[in-house]
Amino acid sequence: MNIPTKSLHLFSPLTVKSVTLRNRIGVSPMCQYSATDGMMNDWHLVHLGARAVGGAGLVIVEATGVEPRARISPADAGLWDDRQIEPLARINRFLKQHGAVPGIQLAHAGRKASTAPPWQDGGRSLADAEGGWESVGPSAVVFGAEISRAPREMTVEDIHVAQAAFRAATVRALNSGCEWLELHAAHGYLLHEFYSPLSNKRSDNYGGSFENRIRFVIETARTMRQVWPDRLPFTTRISCTDWVDGGWTLEESVELAKRLKAEGVDLIDCSSGFNAPDISTIPFGASFQVPFAERIRREAGILTATVGYITNAMQADAIIRNGQADLVLLAREMLRNPYWPLEAARIVRQRKVLPPPVQYSRAIE
Repeated sequence: MNIPTKSLHLFSPLTVKSVTLRNRIGVSPMCQYSATDGMMNDWHLVHLGARAVGGAGLVIVEATGVEPRARISPADAGLWDDRQIEPLARINRFLKQHGAVPGIQLAHAGRKASTAPPWQDGGRSLADAEGGWESVGPSAVVFGAEISRAPREMTVEDIHVAQAAFRAATVRALNSGCEWLELHAAHGYLLHEFYSPLSNKRSDNYGGSFENRIRFVIETARTMRQVWPDRLPFTTRISCTDWVDGGWTLEESVELAKRLKAEGVDLIDCSSGFNAPDISTIPFGASFQVPFAERIRREAGILTATVGYITNAMQADAIIRNGQADLVLLAREMLRNPYWPLEAARIVRQRKVLPPPVQYSRAIE
């Protein structure tokens, strides 16, 4: 893989397969807990549309459940029903109209499913009588803390059902006009639960050794790639480390990235943690996850995205200029300021590359 020269910067276009991002700024998928029966609505249109108007090159729709039990909460977005296609298509049309590539992250919450939205009782587990449902996981291991519901250990048949749901949701994502697909295999959700020894205590072909623990992720990526056109980018978000002794490691992430590349994954979205309730071990700080993206990019020979505590333009620009990642994803900072890319273009002297919308042009210099 060719390492970019110092001439590349935050506002250089990024071409992946047939898709070109106008810059290397992406909106990270952020759960809004605002859907009804999995269907997106005006909130999602305005929330996501504002970031496209604000100049982001890529806008990724929040973690979207591939089946009802895959949701984190009852208010999560979903793509398990054809009726959910048009509300998403409406959003995607607006994103494209305003220059952003529309993406989506498909997900299964696993043992972290059936919880209240985070602003209700801290996102605790919901009982059936409260609108909750049976959660599943690789093993019957409780996450802990507020998420106290014990998951049912999945059978091999359950695994195949979940994989079929990812495949079907992939087709719906394509039919809705998504042009960038991300498989969510991070943050303690189902796919991460399988590859992490903290949550996978199985003794069959899906547990034990490294090869067995990554099997579910590899098979799921394979079945999604089969129905997602090769001309469109297919990416995977992973937790590069569990930040816990005896958990998943960065070295294993490098090897997993190599295997995913062989399955047709084009980019690894590098995050970390959240498969254990105590996050005090995570060294939160500016660019703290950038070294993961840099190492995977270098050793696995694959494009990477980085995320986490990236807040200012010069910081983001330096990540691209120094070849540490190919794409910078922002979450909290985009919530604070949906027009962050426009402001960043001014700061790093790339305003000609990303002018403001014509509706704003007379008021913004």
